[in-house]
Amino acid sequence: MTLKVPVPFEYVFPAGALCLGVSPQVDFERRGEADNQARDKETGERVWVVRVMDLDPEAGKFGRSTEVKVKVVAAHQPVPPASTVPGYPPAVQFEGLTLTPYVDSQRCKPGRSSGECRSRMAYSLRATAMGPAAVAAASAAA
Repeated sequence: MTLKVPVPFEYVFPAGALCLGVSPQVDFERRGEADNQARDKETGERVWVVRVMDLDPEAGKFGRSTEVKVKVVAAHQPVPPASTVPGYPPAVQFEGLTLTPYVDSQRCKPGRSSGECRSRMAYSLRATAMGPAAVAAASAAA
């Protein structure tokens, strides 16, 4: 069983988030099939990847990217709202947001001693829905 910690949107994105795009999550075990989209293990619903830009000024520090991926479990592809500022991506927020911590051991190479392993603590984000940013969050960021 995977630990899923419910978190308020404002905790993860205190300054808000802009939607950069939505695409289906590919299930690499089903690569040869016509429909190779990943399904949620608990509900069987499709998994969509929403790329967002974290508007928190602290997000880009220490080499961390401001782009974050949030997986949305839904029967149909989430549609970003219309942008309120022409030329800019739309501001969005997520409902049913959960955080799943895990150890990212991709930086550990076989043959290295345990003192040289560069594994790190990481997390993934999931949500049940995406919608337009709340007016209160937008005015708080201004």
